[in-house]
Amino acid sequence: MMLIFGLMLLLQTAACLDQFCRFNQSDICYAAVGHKLNLLMVQNTSVYDTTIQKNINYNTATDPVCRIKNDTMRVCNLYSNRPEVTVIKGTLIINRVIRADSGNYTVSFSRSDGTFCTSTDLQVNVEAPIGSVEVSISCSSSGVMRASCSSEGDQLLYSWTLNGDPLMDGNSSFDLNEGTDGNITCSVKNHVSHGQKTVRLKPCPVFSVTVFVLVWCLQLMVLLGLLGGFHIHMRHTSEKSQEDQKLRMRRFRERHEDS
Repeated sequence: MMLIFGLMLLLQTAACLDQFCRFNQSDICYAAVGHKLNLLMVQNTSVYDTTIQKNINYNTATDPVCRIKNDTMRVCNLYSNRPEVTVIKGTLIINRVIRADSGNYTVSFSRSDGTFCTSTDLQVNVEAPIGSVEVSISCSSSGVMRASCSSEGDQLLYSWTLNGDPLMDGNSSFDLNEGTDGNITCSVKNHVSHGQKTVRLKPCPVFSVTVFVLVWCLQLMVLLGLLGGFHIHMRHTSEKSQEDQKLRMRRFRERHEDS
């Protein structure tokens, strides 16, 4: 049962990445790398012949083109060696989108007798879908908590919530106020997919600051001890040197008086 549920969830996730666009739409058509793109060209393929051209140099003589008649690609160097590209009922279907599918396209329609009808342009942008979302929480030596979020994909947009309440948008990491508690969620999305991850916040250890202060004090005490010992040693050495000097002078005077 769990295996069936997992397969259903996987298929549902993959289906969400399938994109549907029309050649006469005014907004950009976004497609996910490795997933399906359905492009509606014309509903009545028996009446209209269709020509799709990718505008690389905007040269009708050299830019790649695909001519379609009755759902059959007659002349097509646009999708050469790509059997995953088909036409079904006036819809161009790319079963596995690649990054090279990004670009500006012009689709032209004409009647079977060659009479030109109309043409329209469509911009297609291909993005890598969101991968697994990872959230990490780190604590600085001063006790400041920092939340960071990461994921694979193109054109990532981040947003955060704490216990369901919005925090901020746009940044992949930020600092939390001291004592913040609860469940924090990072949501990541782009034009073709989305994902999120929730983690439970744990307060930064209080003793971290105390340990830092104790270590600093211990180092200071050791340093002061070394300086004090060095000062005592130098003072003792100086006093002994002075006494030896006085003793030598006294003996010198005694020998001088005896002579």
